[in-house]
Amino acid sequence: MGYLVGVTGLWAFSFSLIGAYLAGQVDGYFAVLVRVLLASLVFLPFLRPRRLQGRKRLALMAIGALQLGVMYLFFYQSFLLLSVPEVLLFTVLTPVYIALLDDALFGRFTPLYLLTALLAVAGAAVIRYDGVRGDFWLGFGVVQGANLCFALGQVGYRRLAATLPASLAWHSVFGWFFLGALAVALPAFWLLGDRSALPHTATQWLVLGWLGLAASGGGYFLWNRGAVRVNAGVLAIMNNALVPAGLAVNLVLWNRETELGRLALGGAIIIASLWLNQRFYHRRQALVPRAGNG
Repeated sequence: MGYLVGVTGLWAFSFSLIGAYLAGQVDGYFAVLVRVLLASLVFLPFLRPRRLQGRKRLALMAIGALQLGVMYLFFYQSFLLLSVPEVLLFTVLTPVYIALLDDALFGRFTPLYLLTALLAVAGAAVIRYDGVRGDFWLGFGVVQGANLCFALGQVGYRRLAATLPASLAWHSVFGWFFLGALAVALPAFWLLGDRSALPHTATQWLVLGWLGLAASGGGYFLWNRGAVRVNAGVLAIMNNALVPAGLAVNLVLWNRETELGRLALGGAIIIASLWLNQRFYHRRQALVPRAGNG
């Protein structure tokens, strides 16, 4: 739990740094590449290839490619379409996706999860009920792509960790996670990147360095390690603890003129969707032992 709390504080500043210094100024594909490359350099000195078998190694690389590589590609594009507070609020559906994926893994279907997703969409409409543009809903969809990738990565990591020895020194194999992300980020920049929009100030390079070494390198290692030490309910809640933390940072430092009333109402609807989802989840979990005892 401590890992998740610490990383939440770390990531709360990342949204605002991206929105203030990188979005619309530095090519998003290049920003993703630099973050992933720096994170890889943090863990490559510790990498011990023989400690992970070939199939498990590929699985960890696939998780990194999805949770970090593809997720970042969606994530950075969202800042070109939405404000930082909107990006933050629209991340609250990640726990719903985690629940739906859990259903898929165990052959279940829970209609309430779809209801909570629709409620969250209604909250998004309230935030921008006047003058909603096509790129607003496109931005909402892009954030959901990032959410889904992040959820898939977390579920996949938990499943993989459960098959490996508890004594495994994860820092000695976690480099594969970042190499998987690099396998996505490098060709993405090569094929789609704008080489005329590279960083041109020392501040932008410093922000990229911080995001790559600390937020990505340390953050994703500690988050995933924390994810396997808590139950799914706690993990779902911690996925959204970033929302109030990130909003507080952004509103205090950069968005003092944000229309707080509408943002608060729409945010409340979205958070209510999370509350409904979590209430049902815990109620279902409480009934599982009773059903088992017949």
